[in-house]
Amino acid sequence: MRKVEGQGLGWALGGYLAGTLWQLQQAAVWPWAWSLGLALLSGAGLAAWAWQRGRAEASSWVSRLVWALLAACLAAAVADLRAHGRLGDRLSLELEGQDLELVGVIASLPQWREGSARFRFDVESARPAFAGEDEQAQPPALAGVPSRVLLTWGGGFANGAWQRRPPEDLQAGQRWRFVVRLRQPHGSFNPHGFDVELWLFENGLGATGSVRSLRSQRHEWLGMAPGYPVQRARQAVADAIRARVPDGRSAGVLAALVVGEQSAIERADWDLFRVTGVSHLMAISGLHVTMFAWLAAGVLRRVWRSRHGWMLALPAPVAARWGGLVLALGYAVFSGWGVPAQRTVWMLATVAVLAQSGRRWPWGLMLMCTATVVAAVDPWALLAPGFWLSFVAVALLMASGDGAWVQATVSTDPGRWSRWTAWLRQSVGAGLRTQAIATVGLAPLTLIFFQQVSVVGFVSNLVAIPVVTLVVTPLAMLGVVAAPCWDLAAMAVSGLSAWLGWLAQWPLAEWLTAAAPGWAMGAGVVGAVLAVLPGPRGPRALALLLVLPLLWPPVSRPVAGTFEVIALDVGQGTAVLVRTARHTLVYDTGPVYSADSDAGQRVLIPVLQALGERRIDLLMLSHRDIDHVGGARAMLARHPGIAVSSSLEEGHELLQHMARHEPCRAGQAWQWDGVLFEVLHPGAEDQAPPLKPNQVSCVLRVSGGGHSALLSGDIEHGEEARLVARWGAALASDLLIAPHHGSRTSSTSAFLEAVRPRVAVFQVAYRSRFGHPAREVWERYGERGIERIATPNCGAYRWSQGQGRCERDLRPRYWHHGRRAS
Repeated sequence: MRKVEGQGLGWALGGYLAGTLWQLQQAAVWPWAWSLGLALLSGAGLAAWAWQRGRAEASSWVSRLVWALLAACLAAAVADLRAHGRLGDRLSLELEGQDLELVGVIASLPQWREGSARFRFDVESARPAFAGEDEQAQPPALAGVPSRVLLTWGGGFANGAWQRRPPEDLQAGQRWRFVVRLRQPHGSFNPHGFDVELWLFENGLGATGSVRSLRSQRHEWLGMAPGYPVQRARQAVADAIRARVPDGRSAGVLAALVVGEQSAIERADWDLFRVTGVSHLMAISGLHVTMFAWLAAGVLRRVWRSRHGWMLALPAPVAARWGGLVLALGYAVFSGWGVPAQRTVWMLATVAVLAQSGRRWPWGLMLMCTATVVAAVDPWALLAPGFWLSFVAVALLMASGDGAWVQATVSTDPGRWSRWTAWLRQSVGAGLRTQAIATVGLAPLTLIFFQQVSVVGFVSNLVAIPVVTLVVTPLAMLGVVAAPCWDLAAMAVSGLSAWLGWLAQWPLAEWLTAAAPGWAMGAGVVGAVLAVLPGPRGPRALALLLVLPLLWPPVSRPVAGTFEVIALDVGQGTAVLVRTARHTLVYDTGPVYSADSDAGQRVLIPVLQALGERRIDLLMLSHRDIDHVGGARAMLARHPGIAVSSSLEEGHELLQHMARHEPCRAGQAWQWDGVLFEVLHPGAEDQAPPLKPNQVSCVLRVSGGGHSALLSGDIEHGEEARLVARWGAALASDLLIAPHHGSRTSSTSAFLEAVRPRVAVFQVAYRSRFGHPAREVWERYGERGIERIATPNCGAYRWSQGQGRCERDLRPRYWHHGRRAS
């Protein structure tokens, strides 16, 4: 059996990981009976093959292949069965948009932002919302409401500010009766963007929704729920940190490190940590949990060795190993039991079990064992960048011959001072080498996952890692029992922030790249491995050549004389990119999502970076409505000096952030790379006040390569009639960005007859509260045989030379909205 174990285990582990990864690429889950049957058959096959091969004298490549195939089938079937369970705990489609009365418990620390609170809510019961005056009426309980939902309470942009409506004492562990409106998990879908629907799926959130804030609706606090002691304790600690530490920025970092409240860290601080490459230190990550386990094990080992009776009952190394694991588990639970912390606990548990077996495991096999355990517990962890960064970092350190800690090789030195100086010298050298290997080896993966890498990350982490892991985090945790420790931790955070702020000002503090093609990704990973592995210098020189395509990847652009239009999925708002061979125009910047989040920062800037657009030639803001200029400030900050064309009135606050601005006027025209750009509206006669913002929307027509597109802003009936009268057949375009998101006040028959588009794109929110696109308008397009594209169903729509494709169709997965069994 030992021979089979040695030869077959690695293949079985590799097969299990491969099977899990294959299942994660599926567009739909299989029928439930198929998955169950495959799991039973493959599990029985593994057991039978193990018994048979255990009796055999030898093993062959056929045997190893059978091990891998059976394990892969088992992994895929198990992951599929688990996916069925999560998909079955989603909101029923017929309950979307209805007023529902939910009774349940706030199951997470509310994430406060100016104007709203967001929290996870464990649902105990659900009924239709009480709509009458008879309080004796009890509507029946509802099926189809998930067990856990993500709720937002408050928010809303009114009178120039975000309105705060939730009570200030909203806390985890409270039991409430809410009147809410829910919707199925849905998120925006853009090129190389964050998969919101995967995040909701992995966290078991079967619906998102909002607490109804109408005065006619009543919400009732039902007291503290029984149970939920961890959440209540986390809430108490977070409140105590805020009360003790006056500096909000430092308090936010301490709350994130102690109780996992990452939302407490301000957006500006996250940007600073990202530029300097220390973001991984500012949240409960694998590094923190591992370091806590190591420190706890070290303390337990010393205490255990001082008790001879304990030593006789249980050896100190065993007690330290398992005690450290238990304490790390407690830390992970108290910090919110986030997915990265869960993943690390399972990894540590696997290592403890392997060490307890008493055998010497090859480091590669040990890594595969831990990865397989993680995949078995949480298959979707294999899609997280943190999973690959963690495992690759450990693999590189092991493969390069680097030890985690300095061995006691200086005991022969004659004096204590000599021993300490030698230990310090070796420790510093080992730390520098470890950091260099991690920095070089992980840079390609960082570029692949995030299209950026911190150039100053090596320097910043040399200081940040010991300060955060050995000073800030221990002091922050000790503050739970001795509050003055929080003052010392806050001072350390303040000093570290000043250091990082200085580094962030360095020229080229971070390197930004476009999303690389697959061949460049593979070459970059191989180059990083060659760079850190021990061996001759020749392969290391080759490593730089292999990494170069990843540092400066080729950028795909339209050929001269043609253009590309990308209508982004920004929810209720407009944001469109127009690209030619060497120029880029951004038409509108989408909406504001919250007080510290907008489409410019969340969608436009990441998409432009992934496409390799380092320079924007023109930003056109059609009119002043917040769903069109909500992301403008972020764009102006990212591209200072950018040329802007808009219909903004004099005195608009955005104008003071613009270095170059020119009002858009009908008759303006220019050419880029053989592509003609024409402004069709507003004309001089359209400027007489008073006018609504929609009436002065900039309308842009782009033509080249035998095709054309019309970007119409929020024009309505009157403006459409003037355009038809002024331009007539010259309005004809293949692609139309539907006026005013398909509202009832737009898209007249005369206008559609003049434009005669083949494709119309409606940039709207999922279940838009404005009812966009209006049913009669949608049907009006359909009656003329126009292909209708709605961004909630399509995601970003990419159109070039008469051909378009939806982002959702390029990489469909079963957890995406609207997908179920095949």
